[in-house]
Amino acid sequence: MKLFSSFVLGMLVTAGATLAAMQSAPVIFTPNSLHWVAATGPAKGSWNAVMVGNPNSSGNAIIRVKMPDGYTNRPHYHSHAEYITVIQGTLLFGIGDTVNKSNARVLPTGSFIMVPPGVHHWSVAKGDTIEQVGGEGPLTNIPVKQGM
Repeated sequence: MKLFSSFVLGMLVTAGATLAAMQSAPVIFTPNSLHWVAATGPAKGSWNAVMVGNPNSSGNAIIRVKMPDGYTNRPHYHSHAEYITVIQGTLLFGIGDTVNKSNARVLPTGSFIMVPPGVHHWSVAKGDTIEQVGGEGPLTNIPVKQGM
C-alpha cells in the first residue's frame, strides 16, 4: 500500500509540474493560425476565435470576433465587464436599447472600450471588422428585450 501511495503521489507531483509548465508557456497565435468558428444564436453572421481561456465557463477569457461590413450586434448587455479592442476596420458603437447609427461613436482600428456590467449597448461593423473581446467568463450576450 505504501508503494502504491508513493506511486500516486509521484504521479500527482509529476502531473502538477507538467500542468504548471504548460501554464507558464507563452500562448502564441499568428493571424493565419487562428481557428475561426461561425457564431450561432444572436451572434449569427460573425465568427469567433478563442485566444485564451474558455468563454463559456468561469475565469478570464479573450476571444476575437470577425464581422462583415454592416454586421449589427443588436442591443445587449453583460453580467461582467467587457473589454473591447478594435483590431481591424471600424466599429460604430452606441449605448441604449435601439440601434441609432447617427448617435454612434466611430471607433477606428486601435480603439478600446470598457463596458461596465449591465450597460445596454450595440455595435455595427463598418468594413470588415475584427474586435478582441475579453472579460471574466462566462462571456455572455444578454439581448435587450425590444420595447423596454
